[in-house]
Amino acid sequence: MSQASIIQISGPLLRATTEGSFSLYEAVKVGELGLLGEVIRLQGNQITAQVYEDTTGLAPGDPVRGQGLPLSADLGPGVLGGTFDGLLRPLTGFESPYVPRGEREGRRVRFRFEPAVASGEEVAGGQAFGHFDVSGAVAQKALIPPDVSGTIRWMAEAGEYGEEAVLCIVTDARGAEHEVTPVQRWAVRVPRPLAERLPSEQPLVTGQRILDSLFPIALGGKGAVPGGFGTGKTVLLETLAKWCSADVIVYVGCGERGNELTGVLEEFPELVDPRSGRPLMERTVMIANTSNMPVAAREASIYTGVTVAEYFRDMGMHVALMADSTSRWAEALREISGRLGELPGEGGYPAYLSSRLADFYERAARARTLDGTEGSVTLMGTVSPPAGDFSEPVTTHTKRYVRSFWALDAKRAQARMFPAINPLQSYSEDARVMASWWQEQGNADWVQQRRRVFYLLEEQVRLERMARILGKDALPYEQQLRLLCANLINESFLVQSAFSENDAYTSPQRQTAMLNILSRFTDLAVEAVSRGVKPDQISELGLFRRLQRMGEEIPEEALEGFDRLEKRMEDAFEELLEEASGAQISGAQE
Repeated sequence: MSQASIIQISGPLLRATTEGSFSLYEAVKVGELGLLGEVIRLQGNQITAQVYEDTTGLAPGDPVRGQGLPLSADLGPGVLGGTFDGLLRPLTGFESPYVPRGEREGRRVRFRFEPAVASGEEVAGGQAFGHFDVSGAVAQKALIPPDVSGTIRWMAEAGEYGEEAVLCIVTDARGAEHEVTPVQRWAVRVPRPLAERLPSEQPLVTGQRILDSLFPIALGGKGAVPGGFGTGKTVLLETLAKWCSADVIVYVGCGERGNELTGVLEEFPELVDPRSGRPLMERTVMIANTSNMPVAAREASIYTGVTVAEYFRDMGMHVALMADSTSRWAEALREISGRLGELPGEGGYPAYLSSRLADFYERAARARTLDGTEGSVTLMGTVSPPAGDFSEPVTTHTKRYVRSFWALDAKRAQARMFPAINPLQSYSEDARVMASWWQEQGNADWVQQRRRVFYLLEEQVRLERMARILGKDALPYEQQLRLLCANLINESFLVQSAFSENDAYTSPQRQTAMLNILSRFTDLAVEAVSRGVKPDQISELGLFRRLQRMGEEIPEEALEGFDRLEKRMEDAFEELLEEASGAQISGAQE
């Protein structure tokens, strides 16, 4: 084990003279407490390391011990359902209200192990050799480490074990023996291997209408949620975590305010999983790193989070990772870079900001695992641009690597139109390949309906600008009708309360029914106006209020209510046309 002595320390950075060889990105333990750090620069007989804990009390001459391995996370059955810091160390079970510094044990669980192979069988890296049954959590596969393959010399019997138990012994082609335990150690900056990347042909269903129907994110895709303060980024991510179609949720609170992240940590254990009725936390991994925690650990937290996500992907699960927020992570990069004396780039961020963002987002994938099953990691990161300026460096570079961009708008948030996603600033490059999936869900007209929604919303912006100058009543009836239809789409379809019992989640079938009604309403309204009906007469229909509130009033389990609503709408327009025809005949006779 290599040793070094501190000669200088500045905040989370230290320089030390070496007594042996160190490697770049090698994990180190610093001082008598064994504070965890990482080598980030080699220069002659000196190293520069960043320390992931509070460095108060360290002094020149204190020892730095190399670990011979890169910064790694311990992945095992005890991860699911836990709350951890940015280095995957537990944040629970302390006698003190403060997080202790230095070495501490991981989250210890006991589980039932069921073997799936027997002694004498050949196994390859990444293959499942059994499964874990952890109390209250989803069933997890026991995997051979990716870098181990050979013949099983010995296999443990079915029974209850702890995380330190040896479950099997594998003899490789060179005769070396490898003990396989439930816990795998993996370098967080190194992507876990997979057999093949697969094309993204279906969405991650979020249950949010504005996302699934207008700006879908592919299963295994990449999305960004930029927005200023108060636009609802955290609530949106919590909603996605509860309702999206992923099997496992990894939530990374990266550099957010302590009280905000505390609220998330208190709310998540209370959320009920709509799939099973059990606590949502049982299939969630929380990684918390607040803004007052050591800044270097913030930089490592998103790599830790995506490594955990890849671990569950390798079991054949679909994983959704929410990183809140990548702006705070980028600020950590900027602080460390400044302390290193590196030449700053745009906005003071280091020149390698773009490549670090790419390293993170490119680990998203829908893939065939080494075990031959299909799994995916879908990455969604929030961005907190100063003053909501989307031209700042973090937002600009993030747009290069994501395919779904959900721009939160302060004006929509102030108008209580949540989720406050601006439909004219957002986009989804994955939407082009989702038409066949929507057709399978029973909506063959999805492309045309989506195009019509965008047309009406664009017309709304243009016509409202004209109405502010001329007055709404001065617009032709056709233009007034477009405004009416656009407002109805906003109020009935794009606005969706995360706290509503009936409307927090909308299935693809319910979204299809709502889009069909709105499309049919637009057709009937256009025909009515062409036959002399005024837009005000349409908005005064008793049915119009029902259309505005159909998401709230027609629950998920009563989709036949949309058929009845559409029938009432047809009848209402028929009566309206009859009245208009009668008025025209009466006027002609006079």
